[in-house]
Amino acid sequence: MEAEVIIALVALIGMEVILGIDNLVFIAILTNRLPVERRRSARLIGLGLAVVMRLGMLAGVGWLISLTQPFFSVLGMDFSGKDLILIAGGLFLIGKAVVEIHHRVDPAAQAEEKAANAVTASFGATVFQIILIDMVFSVDSILAAVGLTTVMWVIVVAILVSVTVMLLSMDALSNFMEKNPTVVMLALAFLVMIGMVLLGEGFGFHVPKGFVYVAMAFAAGVEGLNIWARRGSERKVADPEIVTPVSRPSTEAG
Repeated sequence: MEAEVIIALVALIGMEVILGIDNLVFIAILTNRLPVERRRSARLIGLGLAVVMRLGMLAGVGWLISLTQPFFSVLGMDFSGKDLILIAGGLFLIGKAVVEIHHRVDPAAQAEEKAANAVTASFGATVFQIILIDMVFSVDSILAAVGLTTVMWVIVVAILVSVTVMLLSMDALSNFMEKNPTVVMLALAFLVMIGMVLLGEGFGFHVPKGFVYVAMAFAAGVEGLNIWARRGSERKVADPEIVTPVSRPSTEAG
């Protein structure tokens, strides 16, 4: 293999893994609402559909590239098929995340949602929502991949590796999010931000994704410190032998 192909493969695998984080978080939030025994099958179906959709779009890459051609103009602004998909996906992500945030902030809505999920959590509706967001992320993923390299086997390998990474980390991420509710709120905030980025892209405003992922990494690091601090407090309460330093009384004259 030529050095350029190897470099493109490594770079594309890294890019696909990073782009897959958004998809992974969304699937984790959706499937955690299902009964425990049905979550894994929903995740497998969701990730399997992500692979099929990406490979299908790659096979029809000529048609996919044609989506970048303007369909119509409004107030001097051109809109292509890709723009419409990104706008629809952005609105869907923002709407879904805002509804989930409302349910978690409002105690009455949260209790009502738990009761409804315990009885009527729909496997089909969950898979359908995963398909919708898979399509949005697949368009972004394949167009970015084609912009990086035109060697098809490199793109296929990068897609398969990234989805394998997602598959291996899916259960661990879902379990971690379920045990740490504040992480779920952070993930929902990420989805709102990603939805805003998709809307911006759809309306022709390019947002460097590097800035977005750096902000996400920083916020995730802060939340990691919060979790660490909470666990330290829990250990302190559970183990009374942990001694807290006592402040010395002031020796200054009154």
